Amino acid sequence: MTDQGSTDGADRDPTDNGERSRSAARRHDRLERIDTPGRHNSLWSWPRAKSPLRVVVNYIAIVLARISPSLRLKSWLLRSIGVDVGTGVSWGLESTPDVFWPERITVGDHAIIGYDATILCHEFLQEEYRLGDVEIGERAMIGAGAIVLPGVQIGAGAQVAANSLVTEDVPPGETVAGVPAAPIDRE
Repeated sequence: MTDQGSTDGADRDPTDNGERSRSAARRHDRLERIDTPGRHNSLWSWPRAKSPLRVVVNYIAIVLARISPSLRLKSWLLRSIGVDVGTGVSWGLESTPDVFWPERITVGDHAIIGYDATILCHEFLQEEYRLGDVEIGERAMIGAGAIVLPGVQIGAGAQVAANSLVTEDVPPGETVAGVPAAPIDRE
């Protein structure tokens, strides 16, 4: 059976099962790919990808931000390691930005990052790792326990339900839920 969406399939992503939306393809296309040849998976290459001292400093700041009840202190700590934090952002307890590349995260004014939410800017795979900026719009809400993958853009006023896995962009004002997160009817 041939792929009806392309003429020869040469530019087709082999992991695309035909159900992927255009938004997911854009996220995937925005990712920077770094090959890591050798006998080990790409996680073994992290000390070459990022200074171990920088990762330790990031980790300490993130641990302190995760346990601090002060929203101002959380924002200050995360800004100190490169997260672009807007005015009035609320970080829930235990929320975790990427420890390797926090400088690739932008959170718009008055956004809410819920309890134990995780924002990733990297994916370590078998033969490569991928990096992508994550942008969370103004007044967007990320629910407790949600995971946002690299390269995702969450629009202004969008809502991500608790425990969702965000693999695609979320348009402004949209509400998504599930694994993977998909739009839900609000009626």
